[in-house]
Amino acid sequence: MSNNDEPRREDQYRADGSYDDGGKKPLLKRILLWIAGAIVLLFVAGCALFFYYASSAPKISQRELSSQNTTIIYDANNKVISRLGAQKRDYAKDSQIPDTLKHAVVAIEDRRFYKHHGVDVRRIFGATINNVIGRSDGMQGGSTLTQQLVKLSVFSTAQSDRTFKRKAQEAWLALNVERHFSKDQILKYYINKVYMGNGVYGMRTAAQYYYGKELKDLDLSQLALLAGMPQSPTNYNPLASNTKYATARRNEVLNAMVRAGYITKSAAQNAASESVTDGLDPDHGDVESSETNVKEKIVDPYVKEVLAQLQAEGYNPNTDGLLVHTNMDLGAQKKLYNAANSEISFQNDQMQAGAAVTDPHNGQVIAMLGGRHSNVIYGLNRAVQENRSSGSTAKPLMDYGPAIEYLQWPTFKTVSDTKFYWPGTNKVLHDFDNKYKGNMTMRSALVESRNVPAIRTLQEVGIKRATTFLGGLGISQKDPYTLQNGIALYISPLQMSAAYAAFANGGTYYKPYYISSITTMDGKTKTYSPHGKRAMSKATAYMMTDMLKGVFTNSASTGTSAYLSGVHQAGKTGTTDFPNRNQSGVMDSWMAGYTKNYSIGIWTGFDHPMNGGAISTQYERTAVLLYKSIMQYLDEQNHASNWKMPDTVEAVRVNGKRQLVIKDSKWALMYGAWDGGDDDNESSRSGSSSSSNSSSDSRSESISESRSIESILNGGSRNESNSSSTTQSSSASSASSTNPTPPAPNTGNGQ
Repeated sequence: MSNNDEPRREDQYRADGSYDDGGKKPLLKRILLWIAGAIVLLFVAGCALFFYYASSAPKISQRELSSQNTTIIYDANNKVISRLGAQKRDYAKDSQIPDTLKHAVVAIEDRRFYKHHGVDVRRIFGATINNVIGRSDGMQGGSTLTQQLVKLSVFSTAQSDRTFKRKAQEAWLALNVERHFSKDQILKYYINKVYMGNGVYGMRTAAQYYYGKELKDLDLSQLALLAGMPQSPTNYNPLASNTKYATARRNEVLNAMVRAGYITKSAAQNAASESVTDGLDPDHGDVESSETNVKEKIVDPYVKEVLAQLQAEGYNPNTDGLLVHTNMDLGAQKKLYNAANSEISFQNDQMQAGAAVTDPHNGQVIAMLGGRHSNVIYGLNRAVQENRSSGSTAKPLMDYGPAIEYLQWPTFKTVSDTKFYWPGTNKVLHDFDNKYKGNMTMRSALVESRNVPAIRTLQEVGIKRATTFLGGLGISQKDPYTLQNGIALYISPLQMSAAYAAFANGGTYYKPYYISSITTMDGKTKTYSPHGKRAMSKATAYMMTDMLKGVFTNSASTGTSAYLSGVHQAGKTGTTDFPNRNQSGVMDSWMAGYTKNYSIGIWTGFDHPMNGGAISTQYERTAVLLYKSIMQYLDEQNHASNWKMPDTVEAVRVNGKRQLVIKDSKWALMYGAWDGGDDDNESSRSGSSSSSNSSSDSRSESISESRSIESILNGGSRNESNSSSTTQSSSASSASSTNPTPPAPNTGNGQ
């Protein structure tokens, strides 16, 4: 054969008829073999992993399949305080479920329900392709009705649990359910289990709640709506103000029924012409709430925050059947509710209150008040709103706390209460009495709540360091703080309680939290523990506490109404005035106080103060009295010992009075040691501080703790009704607040 001759094809075959490729397989064939081998290996590995995960799947029985997925919320002592969605459930028997409803559910949720055995591979691939190309034909993902029933019965729907392991277990259990239960049983369990919005479970209960009828009495349009609701009960709710989503979903179900051959196109069109609001029952049939022996209104604000946390972490409390243990002290919760709604005198029913009680040892939220005389479930929770000015309760947090922490000021540090102009302006800062007291100690300035010394203190501390100190107490805002914030912050009662708790426990800030543990239907438990971080030295916390005790015992203070014999407590009052000094009364009244065991933050006022909502002089101390009522109850339950002075602090005698100084600071060497013991200044209750001679007992306890910056700048006293006011801008809006940006802070008048 010549070099130019190509080998004949027949020469490439061996004598036995096999093909001779010269020892080399075609490249394409080898690639295909490698791919096929890889697919086989992946399939085998996938099967092995599937069965490995399936082996640890939880057990499932008829009880789990037929039971209701009620989320139960407990207090700290394991008492049930709320059963979410715990309405009387009308369980639908086979004979009570019309075929039309079965057809509608199957058409929209699982068209091949009667053909698969629990897992539909064809459906999974179809859903995947549809998701990729953005096309929907009525199928809801790749899960079959049986898989959905399994998930509702034993698994959490949290986003974090949507893993391959969970999907494998779900599929395995679905196959087992199909082996032991008929299709009609599975469909019945599903129809009775799904969440239907507004705390309603099961489609028979939904028929009663929405239409006041049995399922068999509903028409095609109404049944189609019920069949489509489980995918998004809130969006597809026919009671919503906007029913376009409910209408679209109802029509989608009707079209799916046409494609599946259950109804004709004309029947679907007739049903689609009906409004989704037709036939709705405003009285919700005979669906009634179950008893938990706890009135819903009492625990409402606390439960609202618990539900918000659950949802934020990916749980669906309406469908997941969770067991949620909280930190609530039910006794304290009831006391707080009763005190605000019946025991303490308020100006009228429109005067509101928000309060929070936390445990200084760990940040656990003990009790919470969202408002008074509210008929709205999960309504406005004033304990967490941040759009009201705190008045003088800001002074320990932004002025004097940082002064001790960063400047090592002793409690006897001289501060100046003299004429003060806001930097860059000719506006003068005044106190309630339109007077100045000259030089005074920091202790006296804080107890008497003088404004000018507080702002001068903040100037020496500096906004940067004060901001850092606030941040350590969980307080921040988007805009930079200004000097005005030294006598007014926009924070919530909960933030106030948590911040003051750091003084109570020796300087550690704990982030407030409600939930101690969550247990899902498959038995998994997630626990929550305190998150604490040192916010200040022990010396700062103790010295601040020692000064704030005088708020209750010093006749020059406005907190004496909350004095409790034998209770070791410290705290601060605060009020804010109206921008226009022609308006009598105050806008806000606050009380923040604590023992070693409890920290309480309370706000009182009107939701719309600019529309005639002024707190009259008689009721300015309502926050103080509400605080006294709840603190007396709490301390009786868990009496707190007095604070022990840390070894970084020493007591000294200054002008015959006990004062505190940081050991080894420049101030410590100037004065002799105090020889009167480590008392708690109870003896000062009937007297006054070193510079309070001008503050006699005749001063009314109703005098305002702080004044609006506008009124102070113009030099008017409270009783000068003709004084003018100039509105000042402020950056005191809260970064974490969901409320609209508040106006300039109403700042302190120094009482």
